[in-house]
Amino acid sequence: MKRIVILISGRGSNMEAIVEACAAQAWPARVAAVISNRADAAGLDYAAARGIATAVVEHRAYADREGFDAALAQAIDAQAPDVVVLAGFMRILTPGFVQRYAGRLLNIHPSLLPAFTGLHTHRRAIEAGCKLAGATVHYVTAELDHGPIVAQAAVPVLPGDTEQTLAARVLASEHRLYPMAVRWAIEDALQVDANGVVRQRDGAAQLML
Repeated sequence: MKRIVILISGRGSNMEAIVEACAAQAWPARVAAVISNRADAAGLDYAAARGIATAVVEHRAYADREGFDAALAQAIDAQAPDVVVLAGFMRILTPGFVQRYAGRLLNIHPSLLPAFTGLHTHRRAIEAGCKLAGATVHYVTAELDHGPIVAQAAVPVLPGDTEQTLAARVLASEHRLYPMAVRWAIEDALQVDANGVVRQRDGAAQLML
């Protein structure tokens, strides 16, 4: 059975969606641990209540990113994960850390990458006059928000949308998209080549509308 480690910094709503989908759909995997860089992350209580191991690696306890990433890697490796999932994990990771988990490290970003990397994605989409926004699951590389795209979900930008209303619509799509993509990863159904990430086997769509 495959092992999944999820990294969070706060409530972890995407973590919850993955935990629930893993159980409901009887994946050939289990969430082995949830790790946070913040001791007050609410998602830790959710995980512990469901019998999932939890750990805290407090980033403020380390003088630099390299020291924190080394400690975080030690906590992750103790769980021998097949897939490592960033679910609202609000830390920029060093290239060495990313390389350590190359091909096993997934993230979700609240935009249709490569558009609107970084922060304030919903505000920027509205200001740009976009008619569509959405979310992207991608493999993590050293370049922020630029890894190979696994899957995307598109939602409309409606007249009168604010950052908050658009964010809520995108988040709901994330809760469907991310579990699907993580399941593909643990089923070894993804192939990365020069043209990007290809869904193997049944050829399921990699875009949700």
